[in-house]
Amino acid sequence: MHIDKGAPMSSVLNSRVAVCALAVMGLSAGVANTANAADLGGNCCADLEERIAELEATTARKGNRKVSLEISGHVNEAILFWDDGTESNAGVYTNDNARTRVRFKGDAKINSDLKAGYLIEIGIRSANSKRFTQDDDNGEGATALDLRHSVWYLDSKSMGRVWLGLTGGAAEGVTEVNQAATKDVAKYSDVEDSGLGLFMSVDSNRTTTSWRRLIRGGGDQPGEGRRHNLVRYDTPEIAGFKATASWGEDDVWDAGLHYKGEIGDFKLAAAIAYGETTDASGETGFQCIGNSPTKDADCEQLGGSLSVMHAPTGIYVNFASGYMKDNLIGQDTGFDGGAVEDRHTFYAGEVGIEQKWNALGKTTLYGQYYRNNGGSQDRGFNGAGDIVDSELTAWGGGVIQGIDAAAMHVYLTYRHYEADVTAGANLTQFNVDDLDVVMGGAIIRF
Repeated sequence: MHIDKGAPMSSVLNSRVAVCALAVMGLSAGVANTANAADLGGNCCADLEERIAELEATTARKGNRKVSLEISGHVNEAILFWDDGTESNAGVYTNDNARTRVRFKGDAKINSDLKAGYLIEIGIRSANSKRFTQDDDNGEGATALDLRHSVWYLDSKSMGRVWLGLTGGAAEGVTEVNQAATKDVAKYSDVEDSGLGLFMSVDSNRTTTSWRRLIRGGGDQPGEGRRHNLVRYDTPEIAGFKATASWGEDDVWDAGLHYKGEIGDFKLAAAIAYGETTDASGETGFQCIGNSPTKDADCEQLGGSLSVMHAPTGIYVNFASGYMKDNLIGQDTGFDGGAVEDRHTFYAGEVGIEQKWNALGKTTLYGQYYRNNGGSQDRGFNGAGDIVDSELTAWGGGVIQGIDAAAMHVYLTYRHYEADVTAGANLTQFNVDDLDVVMGGAIIRF
């Protein structure tokens, strides 16, 4: 349409209105034809609003737009076969090396240097790979949820991070540093998760003591920490190093140092931590053994680990060690006899290769060795009295195949366990029947 520049303003406006009206009529006709062609029926806007309302009703939403929300986690289930020399069986279990979980986390920027954040993580077990027995194929705590983390933090680029709530302290994970896929499938330094809830047997006669009770009484390797209610401080990372200190409960404290970096073609990761506890329950922070109705617990521990991987070839080595000294064991009259061992020690290693040999993803081939001196345990063994000392040895290996397109690892692992136990005032020695465990399954992340 041509508009005469010399025409009155009213004529120009009327002409423009006419153009707009024609455009609206054309768009309306097109929408109507599209709606009829799609056979949506009724008013298209009403239909769209209805669909939007339905999506809003079925979509997870944050409470506000200031703090971010990220939901992640994984599912880790496997078939586990075991043979204790007298009996054998198989079942489906949640792999407790990295049990199924869901995680909620997020943060919000306060200024150019400071942000606030949070972490909530819930563990999920359908059946427990570390607590099932010959008589209970699901295990204590099966089909249960457990709160792993519930914590907020303030993070400063220049000053570091402060945590407050339920989470891991400075010693959490220090004996489990691992750059290979085995960290979520078959931990080389934490062997209890692969079938050690099973009862031990002596000369084909079953005892009432689980294999994992030889490892500091509860299965946690010496030197390793536990998650508990605490306040924790992490320094900023400097040249790959980060220091951590934490305190909580009544009373547990630990301090550690972590490192991650590269030297030439080698990727390195390491951690070490020392801690003490007087928590009367003997369970918080890290586990003590000795008990006394008139004294607090009195334990100290040191643990660490190192992981080195040659990036071009994928060949790697992991090593971990730790000790825990329980100062109440020698004073505890609940133990039989006086020849008690107040130290609990372990060392473990893994060698392997992780390389992408096929289009699916990286393949990991590995072998492991573990040895634990369990010290004295306030637990009876085979009618002879309390455990005075013990040794547990494990070795094994396996294969893990990554499937990158599905954020998944498929695995097959094998582990062989041997143990010797000394119990009672007469220091009776028992040669425990060997145990073999095979586990195959997959972990998929979301």
